[in-house]
Amino acid sequence: VVIGLRETSPSWNAAKIVGFTEADGTLQAQDKVIRESDLVILLISDAAQANDYKKKIEPLLKKGATLGLSHGFLLGHLESVGESFRSDINVILIAPKGMGPSVRRLYEQGKSVNGAGINSSFAVHQDATGRATEIALGWGIAIGSPFIFETTLKDEYCSDIYGERGILLGAVHGIVEGLFRRFVSQGMTPEDAFKNSCESITGPITKTISKQGIYKVYEMMNAADKAKFEQAYSAAYTPAKDVLAEIYDEVRSGNEIRSVIMHGDRFERFPIGKIDGTLTWQVGEKVRAKRVESQIPLNPVTAGIYIATMMAQIDVLRENGHSYTEIVNESVIEAVDSLCPYMHAKGVAFMVDNCSRTARLGSRKWAPRFDYLLEQQAYVALDNNVPTNPDLIAKFKSNPVHKAVETCCTLRPSVDISTTGASTAQDDLSFTFRESAKK
Repeated sequence: VVIGLRETSPSWNAAKIVGFTEADGTLQAQDKVIRESDLVILLISDAAQANDYKKKIEPLLKKGATLGLSHGFLLGHLESVGESFRSDINVILIAPKGMGPSVRRLYEQGKSVNGAGINSSFAVHQDATGRATEIALGWGIAIGSPFIFETTLKDEYCSDIYGERGILLGAVHGIVEGLFRRFVSQGMTPEDAFKNSCESITGPITKTISKQGIYKVYEMMNAADKAKFEQAYSAAYTPAKDVLAEIYDEVRSGNEIRSVIMHGDRFERFPIGKIDGTLTWQVGEKVRAKRVESQIPLNPVTAGIYIATMMAQIDVLRENGHSYTEIVNESVIEAVDSLCPYMHAKGVAFMVDNCSRTARLGSRKWAPRFDYLLEQQAYVALDNNVPTNPDLIAKFKSNPVHKAVETCCTLRPSVDISTTGASTAQDDLSFTFRESAKK
């Protein structure tokens, strides 16, 4: 393995700290690595891929080389401008169902626990040499994925960019902000409001989904809580689906991809600001510091709002012909097994601010839409005691995705992800730098 970077890259020192060096040839200039490599895994930002691929990367690839992508964004960009990949190279995808630190931490856990590792999807977009599939699967195994699901590059970028704007990041951010304010306005203390909104989602709701499925959250409630869940689900499903259908159309049309690229052009003037300064997240820090895991409530209204949004996201993907492996991976597994554990340990705002630039931009753009529409429509319906829609609840109960999710629960990593402690993952580089400085 050789790391290729711009010599001015801030990652240069990070690579040296974890053992890559110029002296042994494992850390080199980006252009040289691209020219000489049989497999080029391209992990630069989406905006940089769009700007640099045709001019600075593709011309350097050897004939018969393999271009490895962890995300289908580049295909979406090329299609939007009427271009394609060079025909004499392999183009493959390994897309882990979580952010980079999740991949690294579960890989590290796999040193001592068999089966630890994060699941991935794979795709072969071009097979110029006849070996693209085995290269893709070998790469997936090398990063520790215990299970690998087949997809296409286009399905991946549509569902992935869409998903992170939805229940993975943007929607959950908007839901927590809105429910926190709502519960405070109803008389809860800020601490209790945070426990019944954010803690309820990142704790018992998503932990139950992870190991037992979506329907189990509803099934384990008593009759009174089921009624509250059904009313909240009925109120939230259509407003959430309204936003999600718009997001999907924006992604599929290329508009969302163009938005990310245009932001890249503005980035030096308008860098991405943090989002952890409001009362919601300040209270969250205090609540996490005093957390007693067994005392986190499973609030039925919160569960109804969150699961309605998750199911709406699933249904949009189903209606657009996506496979169940893609649907479950991008709308459920990545949320409950990769992102929500980080949200639970360090906060939703931390999670949003430590994802890719594309994800961070999408969350900031769409979270306010979820917050606004749910407040204007779903919460008004709850305040006016609008009756539960029995058809929506019947469709929720009979949705075929439940069986797919329950099957995938049996394929989850054999351990819960470790979100704290020493790691070479990028979310803990401050620890890595600190420890290295002592040696």
